[in-house]
Amino acid sequence: MGTTNIPGIFGSLVFNEEVMHEKLPKEIYDALNKCIEDNKPLTFEIAQSVASCMKSWAVEKGATHYTHWFQPMTGITAEKHDSFITPVGEGKIIMDFSGKELIQSEPDASSFPSGGLRATFEARGYTAWDPTSYAFIKDRTLCIPSIFCSYGGQVLDKKTPLLRSLQALNKQSLRVLNCLGNETGATHVDAFVGGEQEYFLIDRDLYNKREDLRLCGRTLFGARPPKGQEMEDHYFGTIKPRVKAFMDDLDVELWKLGIYAKTEHNEAAPAQHELAPIYALANTATDQNQLTMEIMKTVAIRHNLACLIHEKPFAGINGSGKHNNWSVSTNTGVNLFDPGKAPAENTQFLLFLSAVIKGVDEYQDLLRVSAASPSNDHRLGGNEAPPAIVSLYLGDELGAVVDAIENDEKFEAAEKKVMKSGVKVIPRFDKDTSDRNRTSPFAFTGNKFEFRMVGSSASLSTPNVVLNTMLAEELSQFADRLENCDDVEIESWNIISETLKEHGRIVFNGNNYSDEWVEEAKRRGLVNLKTTADAVPAYLDEKNIELFAKHKIYTREELESRYEITLETYCKSMHIEAVTMLDMVKKDITPAVCKYMGVLANTINSKHQVSKNLPCKLESDLLEKLSNNADKLDEASKKLADDIVKADKISDVTELSCYYRDTILEDMETLRTYADILESNTASVYWPYPTYTDLLNSVV
Repeated sequence: MGTTNIPGIFGSLVFNEEVMHEKLPKEIYDALNKCIEDNKPLTFEIAQSVASCMKSWAVEKGATHYTHWFQPMTGITAEKHDSFITPVGEGKIIMDFSGKELIQSEPDASSFPSGGLRATFEARGYTAWDPTSYAFIKDRTLCIPSIFCSYGGQVLDKKTPLLRSLQALNKQSLRVLNCLGNETGATHVDAFVGGEQEYFLIDRDLYNKREDLRLCGRTLFGARPPKGQEMEDHYFGTIKPRVKAFMDDLDVELWKLGIYAKTEHNEAAPAQHELAPIYALANTATDQNQLTMEIMKTVAIRHNLACLIHEKPFAGINGSGKHNNWSVSTNTGVNLFDPGKAPAENTQFLLFLSAVIKGVDEYQDLLRVSAASPSNDHRLGGNEAPPAIVSLYLGDELGAVVDAIENDEKFEAAEKKVMKSGVKVIPRFDKDTSDRNRTSPFAFTGNKFEFRMVGSSASLSTPNVVLNTMLAEELSQFADRLENCDDVEIESWNIISETLKEHGRIVFNGNNYSDEWVEEAKRRGLVNLKTTADAVPAYLDEKNIELFAKHKIYTREELESRYEITLETYCKSMHIEAVTMLDMVKKDITPAVCKYMGVLANTINSKHQVSKNLPCKLESDLLEKLSNNADKLDEASKKLADDIVKADKISDVTELSCYYRDTILEDMETLRTYADILESNTASVYWPYPTYTDLLNSVV
């Protein structure tokens, strides 16, 4: 890749603002922007003109097909391709694309998860263009970001609720700003998101030799390697040439699609890396993160690598998260989470901060369920990621501001301190007002909040739906008071003081990894939902149903469907892992161990044939250890198989999820224990799979 080619690739495959300004007639361009700004439906005339220009641009770029690109409840994206070819009679065709085709399409919806919203025989579903997210070209296909709903109008995707939550956030934020005077004249408020993506890279040839990695995305077996991440020498270390080549290629592919990947580095675990993009509007950021995960895997194949986005692909070392950096800003450029130079006197900031604190406290269960998945269950609380307990970190300065307000005391700002290195030639600079807390699940980091519980394979949609909606709700309550008071300034401070005193329990600035915090959180009355099966019932809590219904995000029926879908996914994922384990034990591990035990037995017999006095303690002890653990492996395998049969007879998804959590998961952990002991005692030439040492050191 030559650096001279880089400037021309940024956004070259995106029908973005610059392209629209160039391609669209001025009146159509202005009308389209007006519809988006005013949140009003597009007219057919506008859609027809946009479709014509979009098609011409796409064909110029080499596209032959188009698709409505949408995000069903599978957690990944979906697309149905149609060509631009249109017959015009007498065997002739033209390349055409109408406004109707741009606005709406009709994919078969029968096989997508619906959680009971529709029967299997009810196949009709609709996708509809989302004009707030730019179209793009991928694999010679024009991709049109779209929502997805059933024939009856029920939401079947992850984008629609996000768009609804952004509408609610905008409405309630403006109410509060208008009460405060709205000095900058803001007419719109939006959420911005930066999604840091962690992932692993391993050699693809080794990946292909592991059935568990291919089918489940993680290793179901694997003894601890002699060297994991104990030396902490991988974090921010020199990027290996093969990984650097992958990252360079990845950057180019992302930049073409307007995804401005900015930061890349080695993460804490061996073979683990991270990518951070420039912040974008929440809707755009969510779309782009879905694309990022897909492109990572595609680019990895070009380099004969496998990109693992599972939250915990390897036991005993750090797993991967997706840090959701969330802020709220006006269209006049005001970040509503920016404390300014005097946060203790910044009424507007403290109102929005109070709303976040109140929301996190009241809807901690929803925040937890927004990050819930069977894969993330392996990561949360593992001394590498936040625990399953939701709390909020403010840092020293803001923590002191909040403490002063709670205690009705005057805040005394600490003087800024200069960082001194002790080396005279090094420039001096002011230290930040507080350190960062990497153990907190929800941390204030200067002018934004970082939600660190989200798993690496998750869509950014669900956590941001919850964040936007909970903030909208708290702001609506604040606005109700401010719109009906005699003195806005006095009432604002009453709200701030009352809120911080009532909801201060959710603020914790200490070590979230400690056992002491678990006990302290329990004393404070915070929820500890350790697994997905524990967390998902929050969807059906009446206060949460009322929250989403009030702001028109989900109906009760749509929330019930998400409850069903999430638990079904949990059960199916664990079922696949369980039967994969049985398959690996039966077809690979047991034969390999038996073969090695045969070699040991033959060695003992050969020695005895030479002389009965030749010592065989080494071989005998090893054979006995292998034999005992092989028998235990067989017993554990039979128990898991029997329990899977019992699971198949449970029809209620709630009961089934609890059974998988309490019984199947324990069976799997027991089976793994014996398999890993056998691996540690079997000669490497007989072991059927690449080991952790092989996998984690495979890319040089």
